[in-house]
Amino acid sequence: MTTTRTLTLDQAIEALTGVAESAGVPASTARSEGSALAAAVAESAPGAAASWAEALGGGTTQDFFDAATRGRRWRAAPTAILNSLVAQGSSRTLAYAEALAEVVSAACGLGEPTMRVIGNASVAAAAQLTAAGARTTLPDLAGASTPSAHSSGGPVAPGSTSELASAEPTTEPALPAPVKHRSLDELLAELDALIGLERVKREIHRQVAILRVERLRSDAGMKSPTITRHLVFTGNPGTGKTTVARLVSGIYAALELLSKGQLIEVDRSELVAGYLGQTAVKTAEVVVTAVGGVLFIDEAYSLTGDQYGTEAVDTLVKEMEDRRDDLVVIVAGYPAPMEEFIAANPGLASRFRTTIEFDDYRDDELVEILTMLARDSDYELTADALAHFRELLATTPRGGTFGNGRFSRNTLEAAIGAHAWRLRDVEAPTTEQLRQLLPQDLDEDKQGDPA
Repeated sequence: MTTTRTLTLDQAIEALTGVAESAGVPASTARSEGSALAAAVAESAPGAAASWAEALGGGTTQDFFDAATRGRRWRAAPTAILNSLVAQGSSRTLAYAEALAEVVSAACGLGEPTMRVIGNASVAAAAQLTAAGARTTLPDLAGASTPSAHSSGGPVAPGSTSELASAEPTTEPALPAPVKHRSLDELLAELDALIGLERVKREIHRQVAILRVERLRSDAGMKSPTITRHLVFTGNPGTGKTTVARLVSGIYAALELLSKGQLIEVDRSELVAGYLGQTAVKTAEVVVTAVGGVLFIDEAYSLTGDQYGTEAVDTLVKEMEDRRDDLVVIVAGYPAPMEEFIAANPGLASRFRTTIEFDDYRDDELVEILTMLARDSDYELTADALAHFRELLATTPRGGTFGNGRFSRNTLEAAIGAHAWRLRDVEAPTTEQLRQLLPQDLDEDKQGDPA
């Protein structure tokens, strides 16, 4: 049986924009998002930049890597548009997630596939479909880098789909598309279920209690002090800041402090333009997309040190004041630089009064995160594989650049690719073989990527 491709990248992007328009989202916004996700999935594949540009009708190698940088956050979390559709309870949420999964699948055909691309694709597809409340049944990835390989057709992890296997992907809705905001109790339960982050959970619960009582006092006609809802998140990379920000957006909506509850995540590149005067316009446009929800600015201190960043901050402060009734801003980054960032601008200092610190994960928590991520992608790590992961943790230097939860995610992405390569010559792997990750799959440097 030979492999077939149902959609090329340009076709997958076209389908994505069609779903987006039916949900009231501009086609250009969806195209930009889909292009970035595809680049992030395929960035390690030789020749991917040229294939990506050809599929999209033009672009440079720098455009490809800029897009990949924007899209990396979505390899393990719902995209901005999908997150917004979920928050709004759109009936097109599942359709958009499925279209994103097709984009991920098509991205695996860019350039020469590598094991890392296969892993990226599997985790990224699972992240989008899970966020939309979908249960996935997708084909084997073992033949992804060897077109002559066969698929068993058994239920395995989400990932590169129609191009890389002989079976068609199917997505079954685990739940109906959401029709309303989730309740406060549901969101707090999800917060409490997060691995680790005990100090963060306590502080979020405290904020909820304060804001709830403030709203009740206001509803009763009583005087209440003005309590800023904007937050500073400090901590090393991969400590769950974006995940908690997404929950905060929903919690504020459940408290009726925000009208929609979407999360818009940006960094300096999405706020700052190439010329003075343009930055103010660009920042204001980003803020508009976040109205009704939370604007999350990662590594916010990168906006200091030059006149372009200063223009962005000044515009942000003005927008926060003008839209204070229906906008929350969360800024995040390393602890010391964030303190300097807030202190450098009186407008920021007066609006960001609450700082929540995110601790690094302990080894047991990182093992739990890896296990959870694997389960979400329908993989299972053997006991020996988990023991080997602990060995890897013990020999990995810790510091400000350690990835924390991202280390677990990156390990899984690499292991999925190594697993596919290990099964490349197995004509009819069993369901257990398709699902199980072994210790050697975690040793990416000992595996050989396909030429």
